[in-house]
Amino acid sequence: MQNVVLEARHINKEFHDPVTVQVLHDITFKINRGEFVSVIGKSGCGKSTLLYILSTMDTDYTGELLIYNELMTGRTDKDLAHVRNEKIGFVFQFHYLLNEFSVLQNVMLPAFKLNRYSQEEVKIRAMQKLEMLGIAHLATKEAYRISGGEKQRVAIARALINDPLIVMGDEPTGNLDTRNSEMVFEIFKELAEVHNQTLLIVTHDPGFAERSGRIIEMEDGRIIRS
Repeated sequence: MQNVVLEARHINKEFHDPVTVQVLHDITFKINRGEFVSVIGKSGCGKSTLLYILSTMDTDYTGELLIYNELMTGRTDKDLAHVRNEKIGFVFQFHYLLNEFSVLQNVMLPAFKLNRYSQEEVKIRAMQKLEMLGIAHLATKEAYRISGGEKQRVAIARALINDPLIVMGDEPTGNLDTRNSEMVFEIFKELAEVHNQTLLIVTHDPGFAERSGRIIEMEDGRIIRS
């Protein structure tokens, strides 16, 4: 039986600005280890709002969130910050690399924050991730000197450095051309199929979603397909 990596139980979310509007309605689903899941739906349907709750960055909701059978709901900000760094990798539409740092230094940063490995071990692990993504030759280059597609691959390597239980993406191909979008998709597919990495990706790209392992479709703050 596959391990459940993430579980949402009856999650509801309201905004209060200035009137109360419910933006998520009774969100309930599970994601198993090694699944490649896409979340789709029209703009404003609640995809990104849900992702911020699932990633523990938004704690203002009702219901329960479990990561690897551990309840996240009600934990302190400090606890959740540690969970995010240890158990969740993030890939966004924009890479958020530090331009003055080298590619290798950018990838190493979350591991230094976790403080589990020596500096030399972190360097070795970072190089392994860069090699896995075919960009080890860029390790010493400053981040601003590489292309947009290369930057997104560096961002994926950075997301993987602490061997997270789940990688979450918010429109990770939204800023890329067709060729680089395809490259990122193939990386995600290989991570799931070869390395048993769990992926939860919010996307506007129907072609990307249809080729992932599973689709969660949202409409007006509700899940209509999972």
